[in-house]
Amino acid sequence: YNMATGGGETRAHGGSDSIITEFATYEDFLDSQITPRDLYYLEDEELARQLVELGYRGSGEVLKREEFEQRKQAASASKVARHDQESELCSSGKDLSEFQVLGALGEREEANRNGKMMSILFIRCKNGKGQEISGYVDYAHRLKTEAFSIYFSGKKKLLPQHNDLSFYNWDTNFCSSSSTPNYQVLADSKGGLLFKCKRDRKVIDVDPKATSPGDNTSRVSIFSPRYTQVIIYDHITRRKA
Repeated sequence: YNMATGGGETRAHGGSDSIITEFATYEDFLDSQITPRDLYYLEDEELARQLVELGYRGSGEVLKREEFEQRKQAASASKVARHDQESELCSSGKDLSEFQVLGALGEREEANRNGKMMSILFIRCKNGKGQEISGYVDYAHRLKTEAFSIYFSGKKKLLPQHNDLSFYNWDTNFCSSSSTPNYQVLADSKGGLLFKCKRDRKVIDVDPKATSPGDNTSRVSIFSPRYTQVIIYDHITRRKA
């Protein structure tokens, strides 16, 4: 009996990363590549494990115990680091009492990170060149794609960007719109600019003349000397991400 072919029975695993996450121990990894036919002919589980470790099998990645343990530790450390990063709010410990916009964003940070809320920010202000710009910002998406500590520390001013839900430069007449993982832009709607939440399919109406911004959505204006105008549309999704 040739264990390298396993009597025609082979089992493959898709890469070392999946192996590390799939198996709790090195023995579990070895056992996953041992078939009942192997044990029938070898009659010794430890011998079968040794042959797998030495690479005497038809398919699958040859992974030494030391390498498995090192990758397991690295994966565990990475998971802890990600958890710490997600659990640590960028606004935590910051005194934002004198910064109206940052204070409002800080109050909403946790809910936007955990998916209970998806806020849309309308910002109108001057950019670094002194040009008047405005735009609608998917706050939850920006939180995931940027290090917001630089904003909450006051080192950088939060501005709308070209790849936000909507952007307009009043001086150059440049305009753009981009859907995000959370919202679909409905720019051609007869009712003006609308945003459709991809999670619950509710539509947010940002028309200031609208009697309501939509189901499960509230609208609040924030006054700040640093901005010409800021309006926050808080959409409650009612479930965690």
